[in-house]
Amino acid sequence: MLTNNVMSQSDKRMINIIFALSAAVILLATIQNEMPNGIIGAVGIMAVVGYILNVAGDKTPIVNQFFGGGAIVIIFGSSYIFHSGLVPQETADTVTTFMKSGGFLSFFIASLVTGSILGMDGDTLKKAALKYIPVILGGVGVSFLLAGTVGAVLGHGFFESVMLIALPIMGGGMGAGAVPLVEIMSGNTGMSAEMLMSKMVPALAIGNAIAIVMAGLLDKLGRVYPSLTGNGKLMRGAAEQEEKAQEQQEHKASIDTLGIGALLAITMFYVGTLLSNVISMHTYALMIIFVAVVKVSGLMPRDLEQAAHAWYKFVVDNLTPALLVGIGVAYTDLDQIMASLNLVYFLMVLATVVGAIIGAAIIGRLMGFHPIEAAITAGLCMANMGGTGDVAVLAASKRMELMPFAQISSRIGGAFMLILATLIIELLK
Repeated sequence: MLTNNVMSQSDKRMINIIFALSAAVILLATIQNEMPNGIIGAVGIMAVVGYILNVAGDKTPIVNQFFGGGAIVIIFGSSYIFHSGLVPQETADTVTTFMKSGGFLSFFIASLVTGSILGMDGDTLKKAALKYIPVILGGVGVSFLLAGTVGAVLGHGFFESVMLIALPIMGGGMGAGAVPLVEIMSGNTGMSAEMLMSKMVPALAIGNAIAIVMAGLLDKLGRVYPSLTGNGKLMRGAAEQEEKAQEQQEHKASIDTLGIGALLAITMFYVGTLLSNVISMHTYALMIIFVAVVKVSGLMPRDLEQAAHAWYKFVVDNLTPALLVGIGVAYTDLDQIMASLNLVYFLMVLATVVGAIIGAAIIGRLMGFHPIEAAITAGLCMANMGGTGDVAVLAASKRMELMPFAQISSRIGGAFMLILATLIIELLK
């Protein structure tokens, strides 16, 4: 027993030494602007910076207890490091290209969605799916009410606060939310696209930042009041089934198992892509629906489900810090956030996010969900910036297994916001 402990400590020291040497080489090459292009350069610097900032965040008092710890430090810290001149601009460009054009975010989300759905208990999945949409609507309704009320009290008007602040924040991010909203509203309200963008984009950025912070606070709230949370399980009363399913999944993953799991995740993303050419829905939404149908129908052999779940665990445990660096570099503009931080604007955005939390938690409780998990998925994952925001919120709340429901909020819930905006404008003509 003593020998095993000594060997374990020795192994840990060796791993730390190897990481320190690797980090020194990668950071030296980066500072000297000799970082390789493409995936090898991007992943190297993202992994090193992500690990360092994650450790710093998890060991920083107050930040680690109330604000999501490592996750939030990685996002905002990497945004500052890569855009403040501390590293060459070419490095930031390489990471941005890898995130946006290289498909790293899509690969990560496909792995999480496929593995987490196939790792769930089938009966729990069916029950949750039927009750989830009303929880989203509850979050949207209260967020609109609270944002409009605060806006009216502060002199911005109820309707303007809802349409220009709350609606874009709850609308599914930039590409799937703000951009089509601007197209819908600019052609029907007399407001220019430039004016609408100047209002909506800062709201999205600040709302996303607040959602990440709130995710960390909700995690802390769940530890203080355990009755409010399922610790990553969405439905109340389903803990035993979920734990049993997880126990069946927990087995030592071989290289072959991980390879099969990765292939399944990629295949499911391909299926979503092909279906999106026929059905006018987002690839992620169609992928979720397809994987869920496969799961509840029992068509997937158990060994393959376990392989997908093992791959999901591997990706979450090893690639999350690197991905959060990419989110900080490619999708988080600190200058834009700071430029819009006047008190009135901030309070309207805060009211929107808090309203989403309250509404989703209350309706979630009535529908049989744990309030904190409902608030995170149907509330905060509606109020963040789409796929990147989902990863950041779930990382800050330490509930990555909720990714399927987070994506339902961002994709299907976001599409509903576009329909709602169209209906509102039509009614006011």
